[in-house]
Amino acid sequence: MTSDVDLCTKLVGHWSREVLDGRGYGDYQSMGLSSGQYDILREVVASARAAERQGVADAGRLIIREARKGCVARYRSGGPGKGPWR
Repeated sequence: MTSDVDLCTKLVGHWSREVLDGRGYGDYQSMGLSSGQYDILREVVASARAAERQGVADAGRLIIREARKGCVARYRSGGPGKGPWR
């Protein structure tokens, strides 16, 4: 079974690469993301674009690292509605 963190990381990573490749932002719901996951995506894309401006040729590792970091933080207390309000 895939954990919430792993699923989030996979989805955010996929859509971050799509956005960076110019396939655009869509409505977060059409991407299959929650609003919180979409927030993570926007942060990951911003970090990857900044890295590309600094000459990083392959932002793939950064995307996965930042997506995982954001997803771990999002689900650290069990996910939306499953833990204390944050």
